[in-house]
Amino acid sequence: MPPIALSHIAGMELAPSQWPMLGLAIMAAAFVLVALVELAAPVRQAVQSKPQRWLTNLALFAIDTLAVRLVLPAAMLGEALLAAERGWGLFNAVEVPAWLAFIATLLVLDFALYMQHRATHEIPLLWRLHRVHHSDRDFDVTTAARFHPVEIVLSMVWKCGVVIALGAPVLAVFVFEVGFAVATLFTHANFALPRRIDRAMQSLFVTPDMHRIHHSALERETNSNYGTTLSLWDKLLGTYRGEPEREQTRMTIGLDEWQDDRPARLGFSLLLPFQRR
Repeated sequence: MPPIALSHIAGMELAPSQWPMLGLAIMAAAFVLVALVELAAPVRQAVQSKPQRWLTNLALFAIDTLAVRLVLPAAMLGEALLAAERGWGLFNAVEVPAWLAFIATLLVLDFALYMQHRATHEIPLLWRLHRVHHSDRDFDVTTAARFHPVEIVLSMVWKCGVVIALGAPVLAVFVFEVGFAVATLFTHANFALPRRIDRAMQSLFVTPDMHRIHHSALERETNSNYGTTLSLWDKLLGTYRGEPEREQTRMTIGLDEWQDDRPARLGFSLLLPFQRR
């Protein structure tokens, strides 16, 4: 199947070098929008210093971005272009309609990241890295940026491997990567949708209320709701939980071991995977 070009998006001429900048602009706009909404109508009150938390979480994001650039400078889009040029992967070897390859890529990548997320909870070595994300005692848009750099690099290796194996269309990879990032910001938002809308959305998509349960300090709730975009995988594989044991405003966020101010510190967060439980 010939690669789908990104030469035109919304009537604009885009060179390949501009695609990452477009994605970054969309993600930055989404971050600002979510931050403003949760500032105006927060569902939970903060338990830690917001300036210190934000500084730590955004610093982790900056370090993560640098780590990926150093280890895998091409990342997902680059690997999709390389696969298309060299004929690697399923959709470059088997002729299928472009629309089918596009939809299949979105679904397969979303399922691959559900499985990756679940593995970070079930494999002890990966959990040591992933608990940096879960140690945040508050839950807001910056929690979406709070990951250990080693975990981010491993995640990108996994995603690039899936992209190459699929021979994923470049446009589908671009849409998924940006859409997944925006969904991550949304599902970590410190606001609540009207209950009726939230219930309806959860039939197909992950909402902030659904994902907030995943950040509960109760282990049985932490080990649920692994999806980021689609709720389908949790429902099919038995990991869906629709309500917390305590209401959304009263449940404890974070990990029981570190219910203090340490998770808001950058040094502690970077060294956390190497500390014993």
